[in-house]
Amino acid sequence: MDLDAVRTFVAVADAGQFQDAAAALSITQQAVSKRIAALEKDVQARLFTRTARGAQLTIDGQAFLPHARELLRVEARADASVRPGRRALRVDVHSRRIAPAVLLQDFHRAHPRIELDVVTLDADVHAATAAVEAGTIDATFHAVTVPARQLPGAIRTGRVIDEHHEILVGPRHALANARVVTPAQLAEHRIWMPGMAAGTEWAAYYDELAAAFGLTIDGVGPVFGNEALLAEIADSAQLATLAGERTRYLWPDSYDLRRIPVRNPAPVYPISLIWRDDNPHPALRSLRDHLGSRRVDTPGETTWMPTWAQHSAPMS
Repeated sequence: MDLDAVRTFVAVADAGQFQDAAAALSITQQAVSKRIAALEKDVQARLFTRTARGAQLTIDGQAFLPHARELLRVEARADASVRPGRRALRVDVHSRRIAPAVLLQDFHRAHPRIELDVVTLDADVHAATAAVEAGTIDATFHAVTVPARQLPGAIRTGRVIDEHHEILVGPRHALANARVVTPAQLAEHRIWMPGMAAGTEWAAYYDELAAAFGLTIDGVGPVFGNEALLAEIADSAQLATLAGERTRYLWPDSYDLRRIPVRNPAPVYPISLIWRDDNPHPALRSLRDHLGSRRVDTPGETTWMPTWAQHSAPMS
């Protein structure tokens, strides 16, 4: 069904005159007549009766009018769902409990009028970048492990999070009462991170971290979820796991788990925002500005990053 004809039908019904409807639509009266005639042919019913007073709806026209109005409302909603600036900004945070989700929530608090569609793609950096390139999402947060020249032409990145680590241990662990631990101290303990998927950027990061400091990072075992992981660590005197300092975990008070900063040097996981340079959504610029302003460097702090972190320049 021709929506321009439907729009013209509604305009005539509201105005009561073909001439007034033509003026409202900025078209000729002849064009109005042609559109109404085409619509009547399409629905196989007469919609208006011309009288000395103008155009009056027939019984069929009265029956069709509410449906015509709904067609135009649906058209407007469909247009708004995809038009930049009118649809929600769709951002992948990978997991709702880690630093990107925390920062995106901070952005929402600062810009409550910007509508967000927060998604969690089960994808590594390559698949998530492909989703950005395809337009499935507007932006994603990931560690960038390759040079810019190896990324698709329209893709841009900027490092927005330098995520420090904490070690998470139970109350019987040897490090439970430490205020700060060093990577050298961690070398003496088993770090359990089940489900580390080979080939992902986070697996590459922890492989290099383990090699740099002689750590034992054990990814063996089925993944039963965070709740099961935390319960195992709480009950163990040997197990520990690494978590980002802004990662949100919840556990019963009876677990008495300890989150201890890792410093001297502080391992840092570099997370970048990834977006298309030609994406016209106005909220994307606001998000980039917000994330750039929230990025904090700690002068004088000794940090460690993987060698490929040089591929992720800070957000300018």
